[in-house]
Amino acid sequence: MTDSSATKTIPAAQSPRDMLIPLVKSRPTAEAAALLGEHPADVIGSVLLSLNPAFTQDILAELPGGLVDAVMKTVSPERARQWAGNAAYPEDTIGRMMEPALAVFPPDMTVAQTVNELRTLVQKAFITYGYVVDGGGGLIGIITMRDLLFSPAEARLGDIMLRNPFFLTPTQPLAEAMKLVLDRHYPVYPVCDASGVLVGLVRGQAMFEEQAFEFTAQAGTMVGVEKEERLSTHWFQSFKFRHPWLQLNLLTAFVAGAVVGFFEGTVERLVVLAAFLPVLAGQSGNTGCQALAVTLRGITLGELKPGEERRLVTKEALLGAMNGAFTGLIAGLGMFAYASKNGSGHAFLLAFVVWLALVGACVTSGVCGALIPITLKRVGADPATASSIFLTTATDVVSMGLLLGLATVLVW
Repeated sequence: MTDSSATKTIPAAQSPRDMLIPLVKSRPTAEAAALLGEHPADVIGSVLLSLNPAFTQDILAELPGGLVDAVMKTVSPERARQWAGNAAYPEDTIGRMMEPALAVFPPDMTVAQTVNELRTLVQKAFITYGYVVDGGGGLIGIITMRDLLFSPAEARLGDIMLRNPFFLTPTQPLAEAMKLVLDRHYPVYPVCDASGVLVGLVRGQAMFEEQAFEFTAQAGTMVGVEKEERLSTHWFQSFKFRHPWLQLNLLTAFVAGAVVGFFEGTVERLVVLAAFLPVLAGQSGNTGCQALAVTLRGITLGELKPGEERRLVTKEALLGAMNGAFTGLIAGLGMFAYASKNGSGHAFLLAFVVWLALVGACVTSGVCGALIPITLKRVGADPATASSIFLTTATDVVSMGLLLGLATVLVW
């Protein structure tokens, strides 16, 4: 009798490439490059072909020059030329994400000739569209597989192509390109230079992957977490990423502490104020974070047009005043009850101070929540970078300063 266990299929061992791909994808650029650097050039090349082209460019930039040359020799000449060309474009641009355009044909080529050539091309690359170019390489049309399937064999590509095709440019920022393709949903987009010459292709999937990563990184950059940091990042590297921002946060906290120290005499005489310092700081901080979130979303989606900054700041100031007025009523009642319970003879006046301070703090935090990312963008910095740290400092200083300052002037 045959042992049934002998007929079981033994799973094949994973290739180095298959094992490396998930490991590389889960690591930041420097760690991914270091991991790949321990393997032969042909393995590195096969892994890089499976990654988002933008991530591939980042890794190539981290590898030693000699190793990069060896890796280039393991991939097709078209791919090697494309990778070398992509490196010339800034980060977060379409040019960093291009793949080579292989299915490129002249307009006088027949359908039959095109199909015969495609039979060879599809064996080494995934072909979605055919691209028709003139003698200088300028893109003049696109051919779909449906066109080739239903057109006569002797028909010329110039007669059946889709003219004036949509294309992206390599210098376009990813965020700008995403707005342009939002209602198109093509699987692949041609990329042409300023002269209209076809220089590569970019896949919609690669664009959306890169944009999704930017969105997930934004929440971290607001509090000083580098977008390079992943779950698999070594603890010491994470420490180096985060610690400088925490030192900055500590420095700004000293500023807020100095405000309280300046009004030390007021706090000693009106001890009830100490209980409401975190109330104002928390409430104004949340107001500022709401304004910050909406402003960052508007900048990211391109909704904030040039010249509209004043209107946005005015709107956030108005919202801050309204929210501060209504929440200030509750906080003022709380102060009145708390001060009365502790036998203070200034319960009503203290309640008014809390209300007025909260209105002023919420107005200021709303304005800061809008102005901080706008200012960072104007000076060429990432609007999300540590915005929350700067906002927290502003709201703490203003809320505590207003409460203690008003109490000093009106009560003490």
